[in-house]
Amino acid sequence: MDSCITPLRHGGLSLVQTTDFFYPIVDDPYMMGKIACSNVLSDLYAMGVLECDNMLMLLACSQKMADKERDVVVPLMIRGFKDAAEEAGTSVNGGQTVINPWMTIGGVATTVCQPNEFIMPDNAVLGDVLVLTKPLGTQIAVNAYQWLDQPDRWNRIKLVVSEDDVRKAYQRAMFSMARLNKIGARLMHKYNAHGATDITGYGLLGHANNLARIQKNEVGFVIHNLPVVAKMAAVAKACGNIPGMGGLLQGTSAETSGGLLICLPREQAAAFCKDIEKSEGYQSWIIGIVEKGSRSARIIDKPRVIEVPAKDKEGELW
Repeated sequence: MDSCITPLRHGGLSLVQTTDFFYPIVDDPYMMGKIACSNVLSDLYAMGVLECDNMLMLLACSQKMADKERDVVVPLMIRGFKDAAEEAGTSVNGGQTVINPWMTIGGVATTVCQPNEFIMPDNAVLGDVLVLTKPLGTQIAVNAYQWLDQPDRWNRIKLVVSEDDVRKAYQRAMFSMARLNKIGARLMHKYNAHGATDITGYGLLGHANNLARIQKNEVGFVIHNLPVVAKMAAVAKACGNIPGMGGLLQGTSAETSGGLLICLPREQAAAFCKDIEKSEGYQSWIIGIVEKGSRSARIIDKPRVIEVPAKDKEGELW
C-alpha cells in the first residue's frame, strides 16, 4: 500500500502515515518545495484520504553549497513546501534538517482516520476500468531540459523536438508535479473507486503491477492508452535505452509526483473524468481495463499515445 495504516487502541480509529524524500529535479527552489510536499501527500491521496493532520519536513542542505547559495535556495524550498501544505489544508509542524553531500527534500504526512475516510486498494473487480489523472513523461521532460546545456546529448534529440518544445514540456512537467492529487482523492469516494495507487519512481507499469499484485480477486490490468506530456514520446523513442530517457512507452520510465491510477466501475469512469476536469481544469484518461487474470499488469504491444495537450495554445501550458 502507498501508506501505512495502523489501527489505534481508541475508538476504531487508524493512524495513516507516509514518508518520502528525493533530490531536487527542477531549477526553481520554490517549485521544488511544492513538488516535494505534493509527492509526500500523494500517498495519502492514493488511499482516498483527504485530510492530513500534520506534516514534518525532512531537509538536507548540501555541504557543497556556498553560504550565499544556501541562504537563498533553502528558504525558497521551505516556503514552497509550506505553501503546498497550506493549499492541502494542513501545516508543517516539525521535521529534521541536516548537512549532507547532496541536497534532499521530503517529509512525513500523518493523519488519524475513521474507516470510511480511506479506501483500501485491493477491491478491483472484473469489468473495472483504469483511470490516470496526470500525464506521463515528467522524467523525460526534466532530463531533456537539462540536455539543452549539453551539446553532445542535445544532438541526440534535436531532430525530433525544438528547444521551445522542450522548455514548454519542462514547464508542463514542473507544474504537473506540483499539483496536488486531492481532488482526485475526493472523487474516488464520490465515484466508488475500488482502489488506487500513485505513479512515481517505478513508472506506470511498475506501480500498476504493485496494485494488481495485492488484489483480492483474480484479476489483471491491461493498459491500452498512454497520456504523455506533448513531444516527450518522440524524445523517448529517439533516445532508445539511454538511462533516464527510455522506457516511457514500456511503462518503466520513472515519474515524480505523478497522477493517481484508479480502479473505477466502468459506468462511473467517464463521469469521474468530466468531474475532475470541471473541478480543476485538467484532463484525466481511461487508460485500461481490469480483466480476469493472475494479479499482474501489462501494456499492449502498440499502445495509443495521447499527446497532452493535443494542441498548443498561445500563452497557455495546457
